[in-house]
Amino acid sequence: MSSVLGVSVGTGAVRVARPTTGDPAEPTARHAFSAAPHTAPPVPDGFDVQAVPVGERRVGELVADVVGAVLAADPRISATAIAYRDEQHARDIRAELARRQLTNYELVPDVIAALDYLQYTGDMPGFGTVALYDLGASGLSVTVIDTASRQITHSERTSDISGEYLDSLIREQQIASGRIAHPPDHAGLVALDTLCREAKEQLSANSAVALPSTEGLVLLSQENFEALIMLAVESSARMTRDVILRSEQPVQAVALLGGCAQIPLVARVLRRWLGVPVIVPGAPETIATRGAARLARPVPQRPAPAPFPDARDDNTVSAPEPSASWLSTPGAVEKFGRRREISLAGVAVGALVVVAAIGVTLGWGPQVLEHDSQRQDAVTSSVPPSTTHSAVAPVTTATTTTDATNESLAAPPPRAAPTTTDAPPPPAPGPNTITIIPGLPPVIVPTLPPLFPPAPAEQH
Repeated sequence: MSSVLGVSVGTGAVRVARPTTGDPAEPTARHAFSAAPHTAPPVPDGFDVQAVPVGERRVGELVADVVGAVLAADPRISATAIAYRDEQHARDIRAELARRQLTNYELVPDVIAALDYLQYTGDMPGFGTVALYDLGASGLSVTVIDTASRQITHSERTSDISGEYLDSLIREQQIASGRIAHPPDHAGLVALDTLCREAKEQLSANSAVALPSTEGLVLLSQENFEALIMLAVESSARMTRDVILRSEQPVQAVALLGGCAQIPLVARVLRRWLGVPVIVPGAPETIATRGAARLARPVPQRPAPAPFPDARDDNTVSAPEPSASWLSTPGAVEKFGRRREISLAGVAVGALVVVAAIGVTLGWGPQVLEHDSQRQDAVTSSVPPSTTHSAVAPVTTATTTTDATNESLAAPPPRAAPTTTDAPPPPAPGPNTITIIPGLPPVIVPTLPPLFPPAPAEQH
């Protein structure tokens, strides 16, 4: 008998759900984790739901660990659906599952999974457009969605109100009352926050709670708790109303999701502010998880993706990757190589001009230019090629443009020492001779070689 697995991804915990009705593999799956998961309260529809705290771990890594552990414990699982909150979570999960070669899964938005489950249980009968109010540990998400097409009309999220913020209100109130001493370190604050969270959860079914701790007694009544969080809850109701107005859709009902949806004050304030039915399903923090289990379908077999490389090979030359189509164009690599050669030649010519200008200032510029203009293998020579036995010389020198330029740049000749021999007369001023500073020798501007070498002279 095959089974399915539903997974939901939150900031504080990763939850998994398995249908338990008539499933003999259910006891095996309950012990599939080695991280001592926190088991959620039982739900009436036959789902075994467990939660694994995220802690300091990456969400994608934890999801891959959980899915791998369940699949290893029960190979009869034929389908897995993972409900994610945002695109960042989806990318992390997809990358980590690909690295571990897990392919039989599908990703669904958590609001779609939650809506599917609410429609399955009949909690939202006959409503065309609804708003999902999801108040969890890290923030509040409000989403307007069409129940028939399951199209999201508008969605917003804020961290101004969250379960962690409500816990901090309780903590500060307990310290201010004098019954609880301020913890001396971070570990003490974490322990006190955990105790305040337990008090908040117990107030969902009790009028008052008293929890002992090493720092004192956490004592809280329903009336004091509601007074503490009233402004925050009203702020969340105002945000929900604004999201509905911005969606420009006739919302007919609001469904509460997340762990804080069980606070009675939240439903009362939303009904007063919105004037529409407010639905609070059982175990609202697990709705998306159970919905994901319902949406799990076997994925057609496909080749496992290649694992992500751990390190780049030093001998591999990386090419630019602007897009896949760029690489698939015929001759694209050859065009890229030609563009690189042209750009290198342009850089070399520009560098030669800069060196000549610097040489003029230092006093040895004329020698550099004279040397380059008198070399037989220089491409900047202004002497016309001979028509006798050296007719092929231009063709030979044209292929060494980069070498000649780099040689002149790498080792400029030192200033020539005066000799007793007769020096050749300086070249006559020509059209390429420019006087930059009066009193200093003129500068001969190099002439760029022709694009194509001249044809060899005909032999008579």
